[in-house]
Amino acid sequence: MSNAASTTGSAQAGPSGLVLPTTAFSRGVDKVITWFGEAASWLWTALMLLIVAQVVLRYVFSIGSIKMEEMQWHLFAIGFMLGLAFTEIAERHVRIDVAAEHWPQRRRLWVELFGILIFLLPMCAIILWFAIPFVMTSWQLSEVSAAPDGLPFRWALKSFIITSFVLLGLAGLSRLSRVWLALQAPR
Repeated sequence: MSNAASTTGSAQAGPSGLVLPTTAFSRGVDKVITWFGEAASWLWTALMLLIVAQVVLRYVFSIGSIKMEEMQWHLFAIGFMLGLAFTEIAERHVRIDVAAEHWPQRRRLWVELFGILIFLLPMCAIILWFAIPFVMTSWQLSEVSAAPDGLPFRWALKSFIITSFVLLGLAGLSRLSRVWLALQAPR
């Protein structure tokens, strides 16, 4: 068995129509990202229950809570940010393939490769470059909500910016490894 055969899985077409083999790296990274994506999916259930509880408290019992309101947008932000990488590996993000759907597979693979290298990975690096000091400053200041009776530990929410873009960068590298392997295949 050749080295390439031992590191690749079966090639399958995703929603984009690209047939991409898997690599050992992509399988490992995708497993981690899937775990985060599935954990984040439970946040949507918690968010819905929190919204229902707040509506009942406000309109039935005339009780309002700043903490509950802030918790709603915290849960939404965390769920959205953790879902970014999952949508990349599952190809559930928005793609506009009006022109590309008529291109040959090889041209589409090259466009995918350059898109990852020129747009996705540099964007993740730039966001991380600015997010790390942003979160560190928030942590050093023990930043809290500006609202009276708001939630403490604002830095914890902001730390998900770092987590989400590290995961998105890993998802980009995972996809890049798959695209590169597909380009190495004989025509």
